Amino acid sequence: MNINRTARIASIIEKRRPLARKIEGVEANLKSLASALRNLEENRNQLLTRVDDANVIGQLKEIDFSTIQLSIATELEALGKLRVRFSRDTLNIGVVGRARQGKSRLLQSLTGLTAAEIPDGDRQHCTGVRSTIHHNPSVETHGEVWFYSERSFLDEVLSPYYEKLRLGAKPMTIQDFASQPLPPLPNDLRGFAEYGAMYEHLSGYHANLEKYRHLLREPSPRRIARDEIRQYVAQDNLAGERIYFNYLAVREVKIVCNFPNAEVGQIALVDMPGLGDTGIGDAERLVKTLGQDVDAVLFVRMPKSSGDYWADVDVRLYDTASTALVDLPLKLWSFMVLNQTGADSKNGDNSKNCQDLAGDIAKKHINVSEWAIANCANSEEANKVLDRVLEYLAANITALDQQYASSCQERLSQLQSAVKAELDKARNALGQAKQPAETAQFEVLFDQLWNNLTSGLEKLLRNLGTQIGEQDLDFKAEVEAAIETCRNDTGIPSSLEEIEVSRDREKSYEIAYNKYLNEIRAHLSQHFLSLDNGLKRSLDRVKFQVVEVLIEQGRLGGLTEARGGEFLGEIAEQLPEQLIPGQPSRLKFGFQILSEFMLSYRGMIQHRIRTCLNGLTPDKTTLKLSKSPNAQQVMVSLKTLHDEAVYECEKALGKLLCEPSQAAFAIVEEFLDRVLRAEGVKIEWRIFLNEERSTVWPCEFEQLGERTRLRREWLDAVERAAATNQSDSMQFLN
Repeated sequence: MNINRTARIASIIEKRRPLARKIEGVEANLKSLASALRNLEENRNQLLTRVDDANVIGQLKEIDFSTIQLSIATELEALGKLRVRFSRDTLNIGVVGRARQGKSRLLQSLTGLTAAEIPDGDRQHCTGVRSTIHHNPSVETHGEVWFYSERSFLDEVLSPYYEKLRLGAKPMTIQDFASQPLPPLPNDLRGFAEYGAMYEHLSGYHANLEKYRHLLREPSPRRIARDEIRQYVAQDNLAGERIYFNYLAVREVKIVCNFPNAEVGQIALVDMPGLGDTGIGDAERLVKTLGQDVDAVLFVRMPKSSGDYWADVDVRLYDTASTALVDLPLKLWSFMVLNQTGADSKNGDNSKNCQDLAGDIAKKHINVSEWAIANCANSEEANKVLDRVLEYLAANITALDQQYASSCQERLSQLQSAVKAELDKARNALGQAKQPAETAQFEVLFDQLWNNLTSGLEKLLRNLGTQIGEQDLDFKAEVEAAIETCRNDTGIPSSLEEIEVSRDREKSYEIAYNKYLNEIRAHLSQHFLSLDNGLKRSLDRVKFQVVEVLIEQGRLGGLTEARGGEFLGEIAEQLPEQLIPGQPSRLKFGFQILSEFMLSYRGMIQHRIRTCLNGLTPDKTTLKLSKSPNAQQVMVSLKTLHDEAVYECEKALGKLLCEPSQAAFAIVEEFLDRVLRAEGVKIEWRIFLNEERSTVWPCEFEQLGERTRLRREWLDAVERAAATNQSDSMQFLN
């Protein structure tokens, strides 16, 4: 049965891990949502200073972000606890009780440890630090110590005393705490014993600081041997002498040992310092530990043999523990051990009083899953209690996890609904985007712009049409410059001696001649690459003319600072992929066509030039050397073929001087077909310009432009928040 239970516990732990990872994703999304809502809050605050519509101001103020942010913070805290619970490698049982109830004796019986590791005593409080005791049969008993840092010690240990006792400004550094005397207790608190005892606790931290201060700078964790453990968890030695102060700097100690009951499986016992002392923060630390690090609580209570009852302190302890998890009632994961002592113990025989308290436990509303009467100092009886607890957990922990997780998930769903409601308010807060009068004004202005734009572009196209048969002056100038360069920079050898050297190197006039042909052809052809410049200037001039019409007649200049061909690309970039839902934008396509259109030497002219250079190709030339050539013949032949090639190129290029004008007319006509004449394109212009109306007509829509910008920024912020509030992003349960 125990072996089966051990396997079930291991399976439960393994099944928890995927949930932990999902919860981590939900936490990240919640943080993103909080950030998006903070941005929206800032946007709302700016809007309130810029709008003058009382109705809009009222609607903006009705949006409640602060309550949502508090809810997100609450859910992040709850999810953090749940994630830690599902990430643990063990099922953790917390052992809780007031001082002198036998809690430490119970832990000793369950773990096989002694008073040297788990302090107990008959006088004052002995344990000073929370310890987590892990069962591991594979290692020797040892401890790992986590220390406070100086900063966390100031914030988590000292600050609560200063706040609770109203001692004024908290120390900013450990040196401040060490070098300055403690502020006196306020007069109105001096008459209360409880506050006086709390002040004495703080005085203990102050008076003994130099005995533990060095540990606040130590790295964590520190591994310690078994015989060192007591020095870090206890206040006194085995003789009861108060000589240890290390515990004041210790946040937590982990003890690893081999439990006597080897079949307990993957469990850990969490030992909390006994409550009932007057240290500030003990109850808060108890609640935090139970909420984050514990799967089940084992209360320990030792009735007095002389007579006892459930006191207010017992009820308060239970109530304090019950606040650890609001999503999981404490009665479902808590147990009570009534510590029975015999006549030979210092407490005497309390059997009857154990029965009496067991009978009255329900009347005090201390509701637990099970209760048991057992001698905590007896290993056999203690392990029977542990077996009962583990059996209960093995049978019920999955259902408890589900209940706990479901409560968190339900609250997340409620939070999502609350966020959606506020975002719906936000979407509608600024009212409708356009007023009827504004719509009418836009229609009039758009109609005027459309007439001017179409008229201007059609006029430009007609002008370009009259130039189809004319030579392009930019291209002609570049052609003339290239021909002149060809004539001046021939690549032909400069002297007969140079030819003779080449002949001697190649051992043949013919080989040297053919090599010169290839070199001269390559040299000549590179001079025509500059024709790209003329073609570019020609097309840029035409694009500039189109842009002038778009700016002057179409009023588009305010949409971008770019001009010329870059203007076309900028407008194409601004136009959305779809202006009419479900249809690729014809308008965008038209601007892209004209923006990206290029005239190039390689695409338009190069193939014609290559034909003119055939005479300079050895295999194609008609001018061969004689059977008895010399350097003079080589020189003359090269000059003749070069001149012929240049002549042929000049003649071929002369026939192309009108082509840039023809290409310009064709691309502008194509542009007009796309942006003016295509089906539905006028509707696209209307939609686009309506969105940009405050930029296109700034004087007419100045106030509207500001409202439109603010509205767009606001709605963008709303949609960013809505995107993080999707239902699937908040789900961690299937």
